Amino acid sequence: MTGASRGIGRAIAEGLASYGADVALVARSEEQLAAAALGIANATGRRVWVFPADLGDLDAIPGLFDVIVRQAGGVDILVNAAGTTFRGPSEDLELAQFDPVMALNLTCPLLLSQAMCRYCKAVGRPGRIINIASLLCHAARPTIAAYTSSKMALVGLTKTLAVEWARYNISVNAIAPGYIRTDLTAALQADPAFDRWVLSRTPLGRWGLPEDLVGVAVLLASEAGSFITGQVFYVDGGWSAAL
Repeated sequence: MTGASRGIGRAIAEGLASYGADVALVARSEEQLAAAALGIANATGRRVWVFPADLGDLDAIPGLFDVIVRQAGGVDILVNAAGTTFRGPSEDLELAQFDPVMALNLTCPLLLSQAMCRYCKAVGRPGRIINIASLLCHAARPTIAAYTSSKMALVGLTKTLAVEWARYNISVNAIAPGYIRTDLTAALQADPAFDRWVLSRTPLGRWGLPEDLVGVAVLLASEAGSFITGQVFYVDGGWSAAL
């Protein structure tokens, strides 16, 4: 589980643990990981491992996956939840701002998914990959070209891997959250005009919470979702269904 120290990643990790999974948490902050691990272990009684890592270091990702396999004794479910963004006018966007977003949001899930595929093939076991996409895979808004591009591309990657790796019994799906109350959206939540816009566009009339994504994640990770692959599940309070 990447991006597991807070927000959506932590909520999904705790949700999976509450349904019987032992979880390996990956994020940059060792302190936040330790706090998350303690909270999840106390709440669920499951085993929790922590792996502090900068996932922007793409060259280190295959080795990180191997370390997780050795310490945890195997991997059945990969959740790619780490993400970042950059906000600014697209005409002023520089590659130094665009590239890190693409690296963490798109290339990192590709590399981890490749490592997962190689592992599943080597040991002859099925696998589940869950990518955290975005409502912005459905439609765009101004000033977040890098984020939107990365998440739209992540849907394409999800579908491609699902079709290609079905023969290995590896399912690949994506969850696309709407506007969720996390640290990543803190500045948007604090903007009264933006907050009103989100509430006016969301049929359920509220921001989502990280816990709102747990049900779909558990479905996709469990035997109940064994015939689901290549799909994108919008958890957005009805936003994508409304005109």
